[in-house]
Amino acid sequence: MKVEQIYTGCLAQGAYYIQSEGEAVIIDPLREVQPYLDKLKEDKVQLKYIFETHFHADFVSGHLDLAKKTGAQIVFGPNAKTAFEKYEAKDGELLKLGNIAFKVLHTPGHTMESTSFLMKDETGKDYAIFTGDTLFIGDVGRPDLAQKTGELTMEDLAGISFDSLRNKIMPLEDEVIVYPAHGAGSACGKNMSKETFDTLGNQKQVNYALRADMTKEEFIKEVTTNLAPPPFYFAKNAELNKSGYGSFDEVLETGAVALTVDQFETIVHTQDALILDTRHKDDFVKEHIPNSIFIGIDGTFAPWVGALVLSLQQPIVLIAPEGREEEVVTRLARVGYDNTLGFLKGGLAAWKADGKTADSIESIPVDEFQKRLGTNPLDVLDVRKPSEFEAEHVKDATLFPLDFINEKMDKVDTDKFYYLYCGSGYRSVIAASILKARGFGKVVNVEGGMKSISSSGIELTDFVCPSTLV
Repeated sequence: MKVEQIYTGCLAQGAYYIQSEGEAVIIDPLREVQPYLDKLKEDKVQLKYIFETHFHADFVSGHLDLAKKTGAQIVFGPNAKTAFEKYEAKDGELLKLGNIAFKVLHTPGHTMESTSFLMKDETGKDYAIFTGDTLFIGDVGRPDLAQKTGELTMEDLAGISFDSLRNKIMPLEDEVIVYPAHGAGSACGKNMSKETFDTLGNQKQVNYALRADMTKEEFIKEVTTNLAPPPFYFAKNAELNKSGYGSFDEVLETGAVALTVDQFETIVHTQDALILDTRHKDDFVKEHIPNSIFIGIDGTFAPWVGALVLSLQQPIVLIAPEGREEEVVTRLARVGYDNTLGFLKGGLAAWKADGKTADSIESIPVDEFQKRLGTNPLDVLDVRKPSEFEAEHVKDATLFPLDFINEKMDKVDTDKFYYLYCGSGYRSVIAASILKARGFGKVVNVEGGMKSISSSGIELTDFVCPSTLV
């Protein structure tokens, strides 16, 4: 038997590849399936099952393409209603794979179809449990994503999650390994560990949600408190995972197309395409195509695209680091953005060689920011999350979270000169690019963000005046 966790850092997502006696199962696969096919071929095994722990909201799963290319059976747990063929396993059912088996444990709460798969080794002993978003390392799945008006509230779902954990998972032996679908950085929970697996026994000791003396009322209160609003694309990705989606191969064929400058401009003007610049932030602030938006491929790329680009159907053209164009298209498709229409061949150099003008964003080091703060009052925007702002921020700065910039554009003034900072400089460049593209030309990025500001001597505070929150 072989168990392999395939972890994707930018989504903080864990897929799993398990094989036994020439048969394999893949749990919660990513959208692009070729790496799985390569692994199956290399190991000379047949994919028998594709297990889905629930309808994922933060990424588009690869179950449909994988099933078409291998003939494997898609397996969901109870209550999973789909528009495509799949096997709906029963609670307690045993699914054989080679000389091991998986027991289906229906564990609703995060969503009503959420199911964990308990793996039994060759001797029949419980070995590992694949918990999806029911149980994380250090946390449990948020209970607000599957609530329905007039039916289930997040408090209802939290109570159901409490019962699932206490009745289905916590009675298992302490040495059982917990393999969740996500780790730190995912928006599917609020307190996840950077570790990507652990023993159940240790989780019973350190996971706040598994305290032995915790009442259901205490659990409900703790898991529903301080939940940030889910990214807008979550509901749309969940629907794609239920109803189906186009072939990833077709998305890649359409999106990874090299465009001349004329072709690039024509698509932008005739199809109202978004120019998405995915290079390094330092390259973007130095010069970029006017009205382009920066979201760097080397940051938390896909989740920020999902939070900021409001339509999955938005036509997109790319400025990408040379040789990484297919990677950008792939990572967009992981979160359902399938309408990429090509990339500018030669990038910004080709644009300028064709006689086109480039734009830039003023970006200053922290010592220059400190000097200007000491000379005149400045309008400073902190684009981090509210929790980060509340912990510590530049005195008199205004909270302007990047997550909600589309809803808060009426809070900024085109006549004001704004200085933007975040944690390290990535988010502030994204925010500056959006403001500039929408006509707010007077923006300055503070390089290094709070990492540099906190050691500079600039006055900081944790005092939050309600009037400063936008």
